[in-house]
Amino acid sequence: MTAPVRVRFAPSPTGEPHVGNIRTALFAWLFARGQGGTFLIRIEDTDRARFVEGAVESILDSLRWLGLDWDEGPDVGGPYGPYYQSDRKERGNYKVAVNRMLSSGHGYYCFCSPEHLKTVREQQRAASKPPGYDRHCRGMSQDQLTEAMSENATPVVRFAMPESGQTVVSDLVRGEVAFENKLIDDFVMLKSDGFPTYHLANVVDDHAMKISHVLRAEEWLPSLPRHWAMYEALGFEKPLFAHVPIILAPDKSKLSKRHGATSISEFRKTGYLPQAIVNFLSLLGWSLDDKSEVFSLEELKEHFSIQRVAKSAAIFNVEKLDWMNGLYLRSLPPETLADALFEYWATSSPHGFDREPDRATLLKMVPLINERMKSLHDAAALIRFMFTEELNYETDSLIQKKMDAERTLSALEHALETLQNAEPFEAAGLEASLRALAEKLELKPGQLFGTLRAATTGQRISPPLFESMEVLGKRRTVWSVEDAVGRLKKAGAEAQ
Repeated sequence: MTAPVRVRFAPSPTGEPHVGNIRTALFAWLFARGQGGTFLIRIEDTDRARFVEGAVESILDSLRWLGLDWDEGPDVGGPYGPYYQSDRKERGNYKVAVNRMLSSGHGYYCFCSPEHLKTVREQQRAASKPPGYDRHCRGMSQDQLTEAMSENATPVVRFAMPESGQTVVSDLVRGEVAFENKLIDDFVMLKSDGFPTYHLANVVDDHAMKISHVLRAEEWLPSLPRHWAMYEALGFEKPLFAHVPIILAPDKSKLSKRHGATSISEFRKTGYLPQAIVNFLSLLGWSLDDKSEVFSLEELKEHFSIQRVAKSAAIFNVEKLDWMNGLYLRSLPPETLADALFEYWATSSPHGFDREPDRATLLKMVPLINERMKSLHDAAALIRFMFTEELNYETDSLIQKKMDAERTLSALEHALETLQNAEPFEAAGLEASLRALAEKLELKPGQLFGTLRAATTGQRISPPLFESMEVLGKRRTVWSVEDAVGRLKKAGAEAQ
């Protein structure tokens, strides 16, 4: 094909964008960008019964968040809004195409009632036959047609599929695929309300928009012989098709909410980075080689090719996504990670701190926690003690393994003296003096440090202890240890 590369992402606004939908959009975007082509968004909203308010905005927000821009469309909302099939209905392209197929005998009016169609399906199921239209209205005479029109002026229009032989289609991922025509029913092209079905609108719009390549999910492969037949009936040049593999859960079942988050907005709210999501999704059905796993968006644009898209289903491994997200988190400069956290807390997950975190403190803390983070969501729990007025913990958490309350109290009182005399109050000096104190008290370093961690952070797991003390500062650290000493004394008094 020598025509310019033009691809489109054509989602239906029926809910939150699923990872499978966005993975297909990503593949189409990467192909267009790698070929110097054009990437379009076309909202396929002709099924008004399934339209969900807010779905379009969610789809577009997800694409923008991932950095997948598009090239043309109505100038709505700037720089471009998407195309809508419902807007294109008034241009008459669908009706023109239908009339051409009615005139050529490739289409016919159908007046069958819902009751008749239901009865036919029940009979087919009872006979263990595949459900489908029985072609009741196909081959009506002109007199029958005129009479039916007088009784029902709003019939649907069906496509007349060949009743025998095969339709052999070509796919860039799967090669040639043959379909038995007798197993494909005469599908509806134009509904009684004048709206086209997906099949008709898809073919007519792709032709009108000069789409050169159609990348879509494998689940649409059974629709390809229908579209193929319409292209031939209308005399349209066919685009090249590539049906990308479906995404399955680790147990090889269909990916669903029971496996965790499935929509891009859910992953965003959970604290994943867009660059990690893009990298991870790119590897669901495509690979460069047997070893490369980490790619920037620019590298993906350079390397992506349809020839390396797999035929087999892709497995969604959330553990690998967590690993990859952690990798990207650790690669961020402190300033960038701090910005990402502020944005995340403002838009997706309130931090729950007693006071608003200040940027200076956050910049000191992010290098201490990025190794412990799998997602942005993890940060708040790790650094809550930094922005909390009063630590909330059980007094028993101060007492470490093979220690009792009396020995713990003594250790804290000695540590308090060491902390009060520490000058300068810096991590290296604090660690050295407190290790020496542990040896003097005949404690393992982990015992003393665990007690101090609970006293200064209120947590059993925290960022590095001595670096955290340095960021907390001498005054707050000493106050926290004094508070812990007071809690142990009070608990001891109450126990007597």
